[in-house]
Amino acid sequence: MPRPLVYNAFLHLTPNHHSHGYWRTPEGRVQYGYKDLQPYIDVVKTLERGRIDALFIADVVGVYDLDFGDGTTTIRAGSQFPENDPITIVSALGHATEHLGIAVTSNIIQDHPFSFARRLSSLDHFTNGRVAWNIVTSYLSNGFRNYGYDEIVGHDDRYEWAQEYVDVTYKLWEHSWEDDAVLHNHETGEFFDPAKIHTIDHVGKRYKVQGPHIVEPSPQRTPVLFQAGNSPAGRSFAVTNAEVTFLPSYSPASAVRDVAILDEQARAIGRDPSSLKKIVMLSTVIGSTEEESKRKREYFRENIDFEALQAFWSGGSGIDLSSVDPDTPLSELAGRAQLGNHVQSNFRAAADSLEDPSTVSWREYLVEKSLLPGRFAGTPEQIADHVQDWADSGIDGFNVVPITTLGWWDEWVDHVVPVLQDRGLAQREYSPGTLREKLFGRGDRLGDDHRARSLRIGSHQPA
Repeated sequence: MPRPLVYNAFLHLTPNHHSHGYWRTPEGRVQYGYKDLQPYIDVVKTLERGRIDALFIADVVGVYDLDFGDGTTTIRAGSQFPENDPITIVSALGHATEHLGIAVTSNIIQDHPFSFARRLSSLDHFTNGRVAWNIVTSYLSNGFRNYGYDEIVGHDDRYEWAQEYVDVTYKLWEHSWEDDAVLHNHETGEFFDPAKIHTIDHVGKRYKVQGPHIVEPSPQRTPVLFQAGNSPAGRSFAVTNAEVTFLPSYSPASAVRDVAILDEQARAIGRDPSSLKKIVMLSTVIGSTEEESKRKREYFRENIDFEALQAFWSGGSGIDLSSVDPDTPLSELAGRAQLGNHVQSNFRAAADSLEDPSTVSWREYLVEKSLLPGRFAGTPEQIADHVQDWADSGIDGFNVVPITTLGWWDEWVDHVVPVLQDRGLAQREYSPGTLREKLFGRGDRLGDDHRARSLRIGSHQPA
C-alpha cells in the first residue's frame, strides 16, 4: 500500500507570513512571540504529536518593495518583515523532537555553496538525518540589492545559476568522501583514510571550489531536496533536482494536468516519477459546524489588511499593483506576469484556475479567492472530504498553511488529524529512519537516477 499523504507545516520566523492584518485580532496576538524560541518549540512538539512529516520554514532576504515603489507598506504591516534567519533555529527544534523533519529555506544569493553544504551536513548530523533544503533562487529585487547586485537577475538566468550552486553542494555531499573513509581504528591510529577523501576541484561560471568537504558524510549525505518552480525553467529544475516540489495548482482538476507534466518530464530524463513528490498548499478554517467555519472565515476576511496583501502580491509577481486599476481583469495581469523576472506563475496559475479570468478583477481575486481570504472553510469531516478530492488528483501531499503564524496548530492536530487518520489519509505513526526514508521508504540516500549521484568531480557539467 502507498504511504499516506505527506503533510508539511508551513512557517515563517516572522510576524505575518500570509496572514496580512490578522495580528490585530485577539487570535493573532500570539504572533508577537515570533522573535522568541519557546513558541517555536511548542509548535514542533504539537506537530510531532500530530505525526506531521516536516516543518517547512520559508524565508526571504529582502522586503516586498515594489508596492508604492518602496517597502513601507509591508514594513508597516509586519508582512514577512522582520525575518529571522531560519537556519539558526534548526538545532534547537531538532533537539526538541525525535521524528519531525525540518526543511529550511536558503537561496543561492545568500551563502556560498561550500559554507552552506558544511552547515547542512552539520545539521543533518545533529538531527540524526532529518534535515531538508528548500532551494530558492530569490524573487525580491531588494534581496538582490542586499547582496550587492544592482537589480534582480533574470528569471531563467537564476535557474542556470542555481544549477551550478546545487552541483557544487552535490559534489561535496556525494563525492568528496567515499563510504568507507571513516575508520576510527584504534589499533592503526587511523581516524580517517585520506586516500578516500577527495577534493572536488569544481570550476564553473560562478564558483571555483577545491574541497574536500570538511564534514564527514551525514546520515542522508544530501538533505532531502524541496523546490517550487512552475515556469518552464522552474519545472525543468524541479525534475532534475527536487525530491519534493510544490505545484501551482489551484484546484484538483488543474493538479491532474500539473502532475502529468512533471511525470512526463521526469521520465524523459530517465528519472522515476515517484521519486519526485508533488504537493500543493492547503489552508483551512476549521469549525465544529459548517456555519461556524464560514463565520470564522468571514471574520478573518473582514480583518484583512488589503494594502499589505496587495504589496505581498506586488513583490512576488513583479507588478506594482498600487499603480494598476483595481478593476483590471486578472487575465491581463497574468499576461504581464509572464514577462517579468519575479514569480512568473502567480497570476498565471490564478487565471488558469478560473473558467473566465477576464470577468474577475485582480482586486476581487485577492480579496475573495487568493490563498488566505479564499481558504476552505468546513468541519473536520468536510476538510477530510476536501483532502480526498485533492488526493484523487494524484498529488502526494500538502504544505499546510496556518491561519496565523503561531498558535493555530493545536486546532489542526486535535480536530482534523484524527479524521484524516481514520480515513487513511494521514499517518498514525512515524516510520523509522531518516526523513528521506520516512518519505520514500527507499533508504537514506538519494536514488541512483538523481543527477547528484552521477556528477563527476571537476569542471561544471551543465544540466
